[in-house]
Amino acid sequence: MTLRQFLRHKMAVFGMIIMAVIILMVVFVDQIVPYDPETPDLNNMLSPPSLQHLFGTDELGRDMFTRTMHGGRVSLIVGVFAMLVAVTIGTLVGAIAGYFGGTIDNFLMRFTDFALAFPRIFVLILFAIIFMRPPFSDNPLVVLVFGALYKMPVARVVVVIGILGWMDVARLVRGSFLEIRNQEYVESARVLGANTGRIMFRHILPNALGPIIVAASLGVADAIISESGLSFLGLGIQPPTATWGNMLKNALDQIFAAPWTAIIPGFMIFLTVLSINYIGDGLRDAFDPHKIL
Repeated sequence: MTLRQFLRHKMAVFGMIIMAVIILMVVFVDQIVPYDPETPDLNNMLSPPSLQHLFGTDELGRDMFTRTMHGGRVSLIVGVFAMLVAVTIGTLVGAIAGYFGGTIDNFLMRFTDFALAFPRIFVLILFAIIFMRPPFSDNPLVVLVFGALYKMPVARVVVVIGILGWMDVARLVRGSFLEIRNQEYVESARVLGANTGRIMFRHILPNALGPIIVAASLGVADAIISESGLSFLGLGIQPPTATWGNMLKNALDQIFAAPWTAIIPGFMIFLTVLSINYIGDGLRDAFDPHKIL
């Protein structure tokens, strides 16, 4: 019934098709075109789109199609893994708050409100700057964590975006747990002697997956926009590694002379986020019990 309801949402199906095409292109780009995304060609600088270079070339003569697809690969990886970090943290916080209630719930929800009160973009910039620097202490744990993130820019961006995107998921999961925890099958599990962890994650969580899946799908789009914004500001993944955000940043100097260098990565961000949002809308309708019934 859920699948049938999703397939009735024409824009969600359209979004799925577009995302499938984008994923296939970013995965198999090296088999489609022969160009290296980081090798300059000074004889073809800022060439307009043609049969030889479908999306033209950039200021160093690099093929824009290849760089766009490789940039999409990085952006999608960041979006998916940042979403997984955010959903994991949000699910744990929301599950604990919703199941135990009382003082624990009050403390965790006030902490969530506190985290939501800060302007997200400024906190993202602050965290990005902190993690871009070498470890600031000789403590072995600090060196291990910050040193690893300093050396792995993709992981750094994933962590920064993920740890700042869990709050909405926590609220959704808490609401679902508050609604489900007093159901008869949960009470039966308690009477049969099931421990707290089994009740929370074996009996309640599977019945709260609908809102989590919807939030996760929309979280990917939000993470892609956040990564693009950080890279555009020079605080995300640095060149020569291509991402849609730093491609936009590099296009600023030639936006009028070679507008395709800005239009193409910008359009890819727009198309990807729009498709994911349509998928999220379809999933929301698919998991709505009132619409299924």
